[in-house]
Amino acid sequence: MALTQDPRWPAVDSFTLSQLHPSSRPNSAALKHALKNSREHGLRDIAVSACEGKFLALQCRMAKVKHALEIGTLGGYNSIWMASENPDLHVTTVELDPKTAEVARENIRFAGLSDRVEVLVGDATKVIETLHAEIEQQKRPRFGFVFIDADMEVNWSFFNPSVELCLPGAAIIVDNIVLGGTIVTEKFLSDKRVAGSRHAVEVAGENPKVDGVVVQMVSSKSYDGILLAVLK
Repeated sequence: MALTQDPRWPAVDSFTLSQLHPSSRPNSAALKHALKNSREHGLRDIAVSACEGKFLALQCRMAKVKHALEIGTLGGYNSIWMASENPDLHVTTVELDPKTAEVARENIRFAGLSDRVEVLVGDATKVIETLHAEIEQQKRPRFGFVFIDADMEVNWSFFNPSVELCLPGAAIIVDNIVLGGTIVTEKFLSDKRVAGSRHAVEVAGENPKVDGVVVQMVSSKSYDGILLAVLK
């Protein structure tokens, strides 16, 4: 499934970032290092775009979030965005693969954020169960923001459990929802990734505890979009 691309999209990202987040910013070196080090360790080039990373970080800032949860760490690029742009934010991020998690920890250490970004390793379903138990036992605070960016086939399965970890008014964002418009293209509906993304929308729509919307986005990566849900 090849996603749509247009040369204007990366050009717009490049120009706007040069004005709104120039390389002189304190976290720029750490972000570039995270991408470079991740590539050198063979991680897939599927991190969020720089614009989306900053968008997510600013969402946390606007809502004055103190504790954020991320499902799908990869090389820690997005965790670094969120934590470095929000000095009062603690990020808990979950990664299935131990080797990938170690690369993320390297990148997070380089960024000087090891004290505020906690990398948990394991199946996200089981990790969420543990987090829920810790919250119920008052060993861990509830989250004000959740970003779900694991495998598209199963992202939907983390949505409802994440709702139970959150504060009222918290935002939950699921990435890779629109997939170049294939979410509504008949010939792609049998693709497991497309089916998973469609199901994420259906699950959110059926959950009475949230209100949500899908936002279509274009960027240096592709034409895609996010599901944004807010707890009532």
